Amino acid sequence: MTETFRHSGEYPQQQSSAPVHHGGTQGGFPPPPAYAPEAPHGPAPRRRRAKGPVALTAVAIAAAAVGGGTAYAVQTLTAPGATTSATSTDVVPTSKKGTVSGVAEAVSPSIVEISAATGQGKSTGSGVITRSDGEIITNNHVIAGATSIKVRTNDGKTYDAEVVGTDSKKDLALIQLKGASGLKPATLGNSDQVKVGDQVVAIGSPEGLTGTVTSGIVSALDRDVTVSTGEGQERPQSPRGGWPFEFGGQEFNGDTGSSKTTYKALQTDASLNPGNSGGALIDMNGNIIGINSAMYAPSSSAQGGGDAASGSVGLGFAIPIDTVKDDLGKLRSGSQS
Repeated sequence: MTETFRHSGEYPQQQSSAPVHHGGTQGGFPPPPAYAPEAPHGPAPRRRRAKGPVALTAVAIAAAAVGGGTAYAVQTLTAPGATTSATSTDVVPTSKKGTVSGVAEAVSPSIVEISAATGQGKSTGSGVITRSDGEIITNNHVIAGATSIKVRTNDGKTYDAEVVGTDSKKDLALIQLKGASGLKPATLGNSDQVKVGDQVVAIGSPEGLTGTVTSGIVSALDRDVTVSTGEGQERPQSPRGGWPFEFGGQEFNGDTGSSKTTYKALQTDASLNPGNSGGALIDMNGNIIGINSAMYAPSSSAQGGGDAASGSVGLGFAIPIDTVKDDLGKLRSGSQS
């Protein structure tokens, strides 16, 4: 059967000098007074402080240092004054936890619309804010060959952007907004904990409709999806809708070209449409678990004629967020590959 698819010191307290009774005494006599002979020369030696509380304090400090290690390591990778994405936490308020509306409200401010002008026209996609000063992760195919990039945030503001780094082999790119500050970074989750059947939410800008929210489940893991790297050519999104890709030896949404790459993807039935590329696939705690990258859109012939159809049929693919996190250092260094 042929499958058909498409594109988060204080000092220790002194012990009391009062006698401490450890139960009864023999013969009913009171305990003898503490023996404290006079020193033959000079004052009596000073008592040593109890070591127990000091040791506990030291352990507490060490534990705090370990607990803060992750945050410190993340901050050192960012520009001064910029806050970065947290890792795996509950972003959604408790009162709205597990709801699509709660996820949408919490994460939408971290998703942007990207418009890239190329020599062949205009490419529209989405992106995820990873730093408060306007660092954004998206798909490489969204900005490949771009001569200029415009980004619109959830509050309607528009910024110019420039490419920081690209990795065509993973279909990832990092861009930086000019003059941005105070943006809300998304919380990056852990895709290795995702299971088939988990509920998810997708947020992006399909067809330029900024902040569109859809929902579904994770349909499959580790799908081998092949896309064009865009090397040596500009390949905007197909007129049939979505980015051309291959699966199972077949091409969907158009010709992928001769230069291509394959990666492991999460599959979802959350509705994805042209323009969702680079947007977020999110778990029900508000953590980003994938970057939406490809979708299957049936051709007009497959639907019995008429104008080209590019609507989603519930077969979408996302780059796992663990892949993205592993690549961030390379992208931030300015690598262009």
